[in-house]
Amino acid sequence: MDVTNVMDSCGRDAVRITGGIFQDRSALVRCYLMSLKDECLLQNFYFEAALAPWSISGSISGGPDEDALHWGWESPHCQLRGHFLGHWLSGAAQTYANTLDARVKAKADAIVSELARCQNANGGQWLGPSPTKYVEWLGQGRSTWAPQYVHHKTLMGLFDMYAFTGNELALELADRFADWFHSWTAPFSRAEMDDILDFETGGMLEVFANLYNVKRSQKYLDLIERYTRRRLFDPLLEGADVLTNMHANTTIPEALGAARCYEVTGDERWHRIVEAYWRCAVTDRGAYATGGQTSGEMWNPPHHLAARRGDKEQEHCSVYNMIRLADFLYRWSGDVKYLDYIERNLYNGILAQQNPHSGMVAYYLPMQPGGKKNWGHPTHNFWCCHGSLLQAHPMIPSLIYYRSDDTVVVGQYIPSSLDAEIGGARVVVRQSIDNQAGNTQALTRDAAWSRPAGRPMAWLVRLEVTCTEPAQLTLRLRIPEWTTGPISLSVNGEHVDASPDNGYLAIRRSWHQDTIALELPKSLRTEALPDEPGTVAFLDGPVVLGGLTEQEIRLDGDQANPKTILAPDNERAWGNWLQGWRTVNQPVNLRFRPLYDIVDAPYTIYFPIKSD
Repeated sequence: MDVTNVMDSCGRDAVRITGGIFQDRSALVRCYLMSLKDECLLQNFYFEAALAPWSISGSISGGPDEDALHWGWESPHCQLRGHFLGHWLSGAAQTYANTLDARVKAKADAIVSELARCQNANGGQWLGPSPTKYVEWLGQGRSTWAPQYVHHKTLMGLFDMYAFTGNELALELADRFADWFHSWTAPFSRAEMDDILDFETGGMLEVFANLYNVKRSQKYLDLIERYTRRRLFDPLLEGADVLTNMHANTTIPEALGAARCYEVTGDERWHRIVEAYWRCAVTDRGAYATGGQTSGEMWNPPHHLAARRGDKEQEHCSVYNMIRLADFLYRWSGDVKYLDYIERNLYNGILAQQNPHSGMVAYYLPMQPGGKKNWGHPTHNFWCCHGSLLQAHPMIPSLIYYRSDDTVVVGQYIPSSLDAEIGGARVVVRQSIDNQAGNTQALTRDAAWSRPAGRPMAWLVRLEVTCTEPAQLTLRLRIPEWTTGPISLSVNGEHVDASPDNGYLAIRRSWHQDTIALELPKSLRTEALPDEPGTVAFLDGPVVLGGLTEQEIRLDGDQANPKTILAPDNERAWGNWLQGWRTVNQPVNLRFRPLYDIVDAPYTIYFPIKSD
């Protein structure tokens, strides 16, 4: 099934997150986005263009103090300086599109205007936060730290400001900046260009495809050809494993570029490249229970995970970019496995690697026993993952609903609303979730809620569908891979037979003012390391649990029946069911919490199980 992202087809303001943990975490990102000062976001662009009104020490009157300046990877002596602003612009553009917050757009528009000043001061094309020589060194075989990665971020941020906010100046700046790269790459032979592409280029291929889609200029076809990384793509198409021990987030953006090239050119070779990449990176490789597949930023060998557990697993940028790749593949195929992949990584990557109090990001998610998350500082680090943090949360609304003709797919169960025009009718879908719902009787008309004595194990999804006039539509509801037991479904209080087909429940009818209730039973379950089957992680539905211990403790019980090992812990407070667990009948007992709730405590994900 060829589906399309609802937010792309109906306008980026079509979906709103309306409650729950994703809304709370997105609000933290929005606060961080708005807290950063314009002159500090621009500091390296100002320095490069000789426009800074103050010294780096902030000693000139009116300049920012030292604490407000941006350090770490944004320090003026770091070769990656300036990468963050492109992420910031992209995050701001998508945040505005999701919220229509005029303050966000005004701040972002002002920054684009200042970038125009910088570009003009640099001669009309160059818009880098570092000298042109950093890029030119690549063609001379001299070592430099990923300058094209940095400049891709600027191009990306400018394009997203155009795509999501309609800022025409941003598109003009990106187009002029691309002229510099077109001229610089023109003299290189294919072999010389291949050597240049062996240094991290970020998403240059993707942004040139995006610009081609708007401008339809031969310039961008030239750049797409020049930035095609044959040394990666050709062996992938031949079925070779070229990813093991390769830097993951160098190659994922190149696969995203191939995906976008397929969409804007229709050339099937690009499609085959993306599918081959996914097969090599995911299908044939395996993953940790969290969904992550990297250690020390490198792709793990296929199904070789146990020995790689350390303090640098699951780079946040890689999680974000692989979710994006899964979204491309889902829209082309309609295969529910990509939606399950997205859900697993949203909970155990995007949420688990964000501090629920400060909103800041953890570069990695340690998998070693007693791992601790290392949280970034708002202005002292600016790792690459500071940038993907700003983009990941505004992306989430685009992952909830999809459509094809007169079909709406509910891909993720997140409290939200969809407002779209489908088949000539205005359709509004409001979704609410109770992810600790009971085995209720409320799925039938006029029945009272049951009140279970202990913590229930099901998600209850409610969908209110309102159409301006009756409309024939099909709603396809994803049945998550973690669902266990019989599914309950009702429409307007009347029970409906629920028979999933290829991971979905499909309901076709004339909709007007209708309510759907879907109960998805879940269970406590284990997932073993593929190369150490006696060592497991525990999951509650899609959520990985972390044991609050500094050690890898052997647990006694039946890993096929984890209730012999874990029991609910502190399950109720006021009107809410809580989600903690504790071990039972162990020499040393400990507590487990959802990985996304663990902040500063040491935790362990994988435990060896001793069965009787």
